[in-house]
Amino acid sequence: MAITGHRGLPAQTTALVDAQLRTEVAGRADSELIGISCLADGADSLFAQAVLDLGGGLIVIVPARRYREGLPAEHHPVYDELRSAATEVVELDREESDSEAHQEGSVRMLDQADELIAVWDGKPARGYGGTADVVAVARERGIPVTIVWPGGAERD
Repeated sequence: MAITGHRGLPAQTTALVDAQLRTEVAGRADSELIGISCLADGADSLFAQAVLDLGGGLIVIVPARRYREGLPAEHHPVYDELRSAATEVVELDREESDSEAHQEGSVRMLDQADELIAVWDGKPARGYGGTADVVAVARERGIPVTIVWPGGAERD
């Protein structure tokens, strides 16, 4: 199961999303629980932590060599901790952490996924490689998509 979702969510929305993600992941927890994530701040990392907390394995897709430095500095410790807990790390052969790299990372993630969980408000992507674009690829491939957008959630 893979994750895509919005970044930079307000604190109240982050708490709501975290709770619903944990419910979704727990409902799929079995001896074969594997989560696939790019570990961006927000939904990606919340999902990854939920998978690990339930004893699952984590596959991390790193879209570019400069991916970590493109994430907010306050997220670096979380990123580093989750990456070090991964059972597998797949590093794509790209240098710059740009929208093309992010989309390629998401597509690579979907190559291994049997399901996509999308923390998504249902609106078009704000830039190429956004949540809506990843959902579109999953749907084109026939990968089941579960939308997580709890009541009361909002974006800035």
